[in-house]
Amino acid sequence: MNEMRRATARELAYKHLAAGDALGWFEALYAQADGDSSIIPWADLTPNPNLVDWLDATRVRGKGDKALKIGCGLGDDAEELASRGFDTTAFDISQTAISWCLRRHPDSPVTYLVADLFDAPAEWRSGFSLVVESYTLQVLPPDLRRKAIHCIAGLVASGGMLLVITRVREPADTEEKMPWQLTREELASFCDYGLREVSFEDYFDKEDPPVRRFRAAFRREV
Repeated sequence: MNEMRRATARELAYKHLAAGDALGWFEALYAQADGDSSIIPWADLTPNPNLVDWLDATRVRGKGDKALKIGCGLGDDAEELASRGFDTTAFDISQTAISWCLRRHPDSPVTYLVADLFDAPAEWRSGFSLVVESYTLQVLPPDLRRKAIHCIAGLVASGGMLLVITRVREPADTEEKMPWQLTREELASFCDYGLREVSFEDYFDKEDPPVRRFRAAFRREV
């Protein structure tokens, strides 16, 4: 089932890329799903276990601090952050995805917004104590990643933390089908934009079959 869902997403992604529209396929996918979450490859209707495990292990509590979820999809990760005390903002480039979030979580404390990472609101700059990026970079074409990494780093407040979770590719590996996995060097490039890596994990998750992932945390010094 997962591979069938990914094939649908890839078809839309490649179609939009060929037309010079690298981001339009997100809205197309959510609109095509028409309320059926089984169409969305990353929509498990539960918080990402790789995020939950990190939050549990680090015992991170929000205590009213501002958190941002990038590419929030149907909102499960954002809801998890809010449940742990964060004043959470979550955005997606897809209007359909955000409308779906609002229907799923009508009484949520999360602020759900339609936004473009590459044209984010000015007030978001250096505005969040915790920024969570999971699986968005890996579905951006490689030529957009460096710009995306720069944009994401700029959202982290002084003393704040960025968490990144992604699939893995070795430098010698060829880039195969979307999702396009990240290399260790690409992940380390967050440090070019004022962040310092404070933890790094290279591990296999609990999927069937297991998927190799990187999970790294970065901090912006005060």
